[in-house]
Amino acid sequence: MSRPSINALTAPLVASLIEDAEMLRLGVERLENGCLLVDAGIHTAGSLEAGRRIAEICLGGLGSVSLSGSGPVAGWPLSVHVHTVDPVLACLGSQYAGWSLSHREAGKKGFNALASGPGRALSLKEPLFKELDYQDRAERTCLVLEVDRLPPLPLCEKIARDCAVDVKELTLILTPTSSLAGTVQIVARVLEVAMHKAHELGFDLHSIRDGIGSAPLPPPAPDLLAAMGRTNDAILFAGQVQLFVSGEDAQARKLASDLPSSASRDYGRPFGEIFKAYDYDFFKIDPMLFSPARVMVSALDSGNSYSAGDLDTALLTTSFGIGP
Repeated sequence: MSRPSINALTAPLVASLIEDAEMLRLGVERLENGCLLVDAGIHTAGSLEAGRRIAEICLGGLGSVSLSGSGPVAGWPLSVHVHTVDPVLACLGSQYAGWSLSHREAGKKGFNALASGPGRALSLKEPLFKELDYQDRAERTCLVLEVDRLPPLPLCEKIARDCAVDVKELTLILTPTSSLAGTVQIVARVLEVAMHKAHELGFDLHSIRDGIGSAPLPPPAPDLLAAMGRTNDAILFAGQVQLFVSGEDAQARKLASDLPSSASRDYGRPFGEIFKAYDYDFFKIDPMLFSPARVMVSALDSGNSYSAGDLDTALLTTSFGIGP
């Protein structure tokens, strides 16, 4: 069975985003070398709708993202809902921020970013793609970077070379964590973090047939660390995911038990407090923390479902800064 080209699927989504840039309050700039930048919140206001569309681009055109007023968190008005027809390829092959980018120039501040999007499947810089057994080919591509400043020209050119495309055919979408668009596209990773944790737990990815997730949309925070904390906490304390899997019930039951964020040794405090306690060293945090609060795994062969975890609205209220 042939696999779809996620770059081909996202091309019209990127074109539509650029065409509607003014309405979405985005900035579009072509650099000297021809690389196209879409600013979704650095020098522009951006918008929730821009973030929703960017999240669908991150999913490689294989998923839908919506904003809804209905959600499980009492008193909170808005939730992000995510569904994809191919959770493995959409979430791990495209949406996962797995490509580490960096550039250093003498006398200048270094640039570092983690890249999401279909360009990852062209560069194949991550061992993950051998496990996925997937490689895409395309003449143009796109990546989403969670950054608050523009990437340097040499890095854009290196990305294009690694993706085997002309730099004029490379689009980089920039989404600061503290922006409206950045907040949406990060929280829209609620299903992806469950998929990534399932992979880290050694669960057979080929048995995951479908998936859906949701999480409350926090208010953006002007401070980077606060914004990072809120977007993480939205998933850790109130994210919900349902996975549909084939195979034995025992495996589905164990996956459900191990997946929730509460299974981590670091669970129980807002992310910002945990990050500070580890001296702002991200890699000291238990990687098993990054997962939804509540999980249901439905075993397709038996029709049985297994759930674990729970929502923690008290911690969510503290993180979101909700007053009376």
